[in-house]
Amino acid sequence: MDHAAGAVSILAIEDETAVRRSLVAHLEDLEYDFIEAANGVEGIEVFNKTRPDLVLCDLRLPGMDGLDVLSSIAESSPETPIIVVSGVNQMSDAIQALKRGAWDYITKPILDFQVLDKAIEGALNRARLIRENRAYQKHLETLNQELSMALSQLREDEEAARALQASLLPPPTVQYGEYRFCRKLLPSLLLSGDFTDYFPIGSNEVGFYIADISGHGAASAFVTVMLKTLFEKHMDAFQQGHDEVIRQPHEMLDHLNRAIYQSPIEKYLTIFYGVLDIRQHRLRFCSGGQFPYPMLLEGNQVSTLTSHDKPVGLFEETIYTQHQVDLQPRQQLLMISDGILELFPRDSARRRTEWLLQMVSRGACDIDKLVQRFEIESMEEIPDDIAFLSVARDGP
Repeated sequence: MDHAAGAVSILAIEDETAVRRSLVAHLEDLEYDFIEAANGVEGIEVFNKTRPDLVLCDLRLPGMDGLDVLSSIAESSPETPIIVVSGVNQMSDAIQALKRGAWDYITKPILDFQVLDKAIEGALNRARLIRENRAYQKHLETLNQELSMALSQLREDEEAARALQASLLPPPTVQYGEYRFCRKLLPSLLLSGDFTDYFPIGSNEVGFYIADISGHGAASAFVTVMLKTLFEKHMDAFQQGHDEVIRQPHEMLDHLNRAIYQSPIEKYLTIFYGVLDIRQHRLRFCSGGQFPYPMLLEGNQVSTLTSHDKPVGLFEETIYTQHQVDLQPRQQLLMISDGILELFPRDSARRRTEWLLQMVSRGACDIDKLVQRFEIESMEEIPDDIAFLSVARDGP
């Protein structure tokens, strides 16, 4: 039988003509492309020639035992699902079939074809997931190669690396609807371990994050490249309709945590990731250890978003929780990395945080004005990287 374009092909290796005819009638009604073989030797020949998407195989076949057929196909194409359909209803045969590569086992006569349908659907879905996982692993290998190349470039030429890192940043100021997004990055060395980004997700949402990688210099800067790449990977998946992880901050942090933890780089990071609905003015967010806490400003009033979970990449199993808040007209969400606390007198973290809140509450928090207020750019050197990220809603 000629394969219909795009159809799923199923090879049935079955010596009973009546059984084959019933399988043909049922599966072709479901628009499967049906191929048949009457014995084991013919079945292997047809399989090698047609490479079907799934195989149905009897255990008792003339000329060549069904278990041997099963072993041959499973060895040559382990990712092809094989379902045994046999009149032999013995547990030992089922166990042997599964050991030799069968994905499922159904007994004849088939009184309810829904059992067969579910077995086929389950096997095809499992095969699809295996293919997707293989493609994903290949994609990760490509990403790792790209990251390795980026790391080599960082080590060979830090000036070029600084230009590379700067090219990954968004424009300093962008307007999305009623919201103005601004950022500023002040590295303590030539390269920064802090990073910020914002980007549209569809037509109604904007994603943004501020991240602080442990340590300083090239190794930490390399993780910012990795971070940017991981976000872009999930953005691509969203745009292609594969998943919506990029829209759910807690899921995004879970994916980041596993990727960073499993990477050979012994680094972790704190991050605040938010997704803002610019029409509903609702912010979904998740914090992976971000400190100082993000600040909500309205006039001279300052409050903080204190909900947070563990840093990303520090522990293998971490649960991240998503929260939400509505942004009012003329409200501003201000995020600053913990390098800012190094500018205050050596004291407890609580006391230095109080100093920060006092400085911020003095009035309008344009980032450049904040930098002037802290007198950062007049310093010969700063003790730690400092990143600023602001999301301000316009008001009447």
